[in-house]
Amino acid sequence: MKKSIFTIGFCLLLLIIFLISCSSSKKEVVVYTSTDQVFSEPILRRFKKETGIKVKALFDTEETKSTGLVNRLIAEKNLPQCDVFWSNDVLRVEILKQKGILAPYLSPKAKNIPDIFKDPKGYWTGFSGRIRVFLVNKKLILRKKDYPQGLNDMLNPYWKGQFAIANPLFGTTSFHIASLFVLLGDAKAKDFLEKIRKNGLVLAASNGEVARWVAKGKVKFGLVDSDDAFSMIKAGYPVEMIIPDQNGIGTLFIPNAVALIKKAPHPEAAKRLIDYLLSPEAEKRLAQLPCHQIPLNPELNPPGGIPKLSEIRTIKVNYEAVARKMQEIVPYLKDWISRL
Repeated sequence: MKKSIFTIGFCLLLLIIFLISCSSSKKEVVVYTSTDQVFSEPILRRFKKETGIKVKALFDTEETKSTGLVNRLIAEKNLPQCDVFWSNDVLRVEILKQKGILAPYLSPKAKNIPDIFKDPKGYWTGFSGRIRVFLVNKKLILRKKDYPQGLNDMLNPYWKGQFAIANPLFGTTSFHIASLFVLLGDAKAKDFLEKIRKNGLVLAASNGEVARWVAKGKVKFGLVDSDDAFSMIKAGYPVEMIIPDQNGIGTLFIPNAVALIKKAPHPEAAKRLIDYLLSPEAEKRLAQLPCHQIPLNPELNPPGGIPKLSEIRTIKVNYEAVARKMQEIVPYLKDWISRL
């Protein structure tokens, strides 16, 4: 009799532990993000404060930006550990969509985001973003009329060995280069890369490193994201930001993108996080943070020092085509890097 009572009590205890575990698991969400931790973490903390949902976040490294987490998500395809992927560009989520790793979710918070920045079937949604800019060292280039104004200025022998970009296999530089391949065609894009290589391009590990090199005078200018430029401006370095190709092909606008992982362990909490990231509140906070991101919600104003997106000449991007092209040109880019 005592043994029976003990057995029943033990089973009840296990049931209670199981129910508590299930209840608590509904109160958490796992997010992988390639957006810089210093910018994404405050947003995730705010979400936790407002919803009570615990956030377990995994951040990418600066050197392997986006690529490291994408590879992890691919490896975890059959046993997902992540609920939400918050990418710092659309290219990576489009690649994951093409590999069958994402699940569709049409968030009600996406209604004010222009259709061009949303997957038509809801596999990903874009929100606040950055633009590609030149960061110029004002002590090394004294006259504004001499500032580089477009990508083709990197072909000018006058700047030989005095400009930098980040490794095109990673991060937003890979997005930019793949976009040029789609826009210009393979032949013209390869010709451009070969010419900047011969003109003494200095290759950095990341956009952040390019920005630091410009700020400290290792090179006279570099191609970076606007948040990297703002970080050096705020730090007091003698630098200035130039939006390139405003009389030509335009610059690249790079929205963040958020996606639900297929068979996510915590799907309901994941949807709540996605809704929050797409909300006007989150976009407003990203505009106010030092990254100065541009909201996609037309009701919100851009941060100081950046025009409205409608006032910037930008490259028209076919995200599906760019994602496929990026995977296609990896062997060429590896060879190109080996010849620098």
